[in-house]
Amino acid sequence: MPILETRTQHWPDEAACHQAAQQLAARPALRRAFVELHGTLGAGKTTFVRHLLHALGVQGRVKSPTYAVMEAYPLPGFDAWHFDFYRFNDPQEWEDAGFRDVFASPGLKLAEWPEQAAGLLPEPDLRVELVPLDGDERRVTFTACTPLGLELLP
Repeated sequence: MPILETRTQHWPDEAACHQAAQQLAARPALRRAFVELHGTLGAGKTTFVRHLLHALGVQGRVKSPTYAVMEAYPLPGFDAWHFDFYRFNDPQEWEDAGFRDVFASPGLKLAEWPEQAAGLLPEPDLRVELVPLDGDERRVTFTACTPLGLELLP
């Protein structure tokens, strides 16, 4: 994966996570991006996705797709998909579920635990790594892997 540029932020609390999600949602390029989210269990990946999807206009509950693997969110002017590959272990499921078609279509794709689907996913535009520190603090690294990803960097 090429790395074009990396930026790191310190989030002292969830309010900082919310603010970062709102800033990312304001970038028009996000509506056609593939964003990978990396981090340990409890690092805040799903929390960040929830804030991001709400900032983009999703109404109501944003649930983790841990068991369903994918949740779709139709939004005005584009679609968004949230994937959680934590329990993913069968490449045939990729084909059977139509994920290839989803990734080939326009719209925003957000993937937690992308390493579980290694070799099946396209190159991400943006890679977000969340590292828990003390309490609610996080160190978050944003890595642009494509020119589109550069447009998304904070």
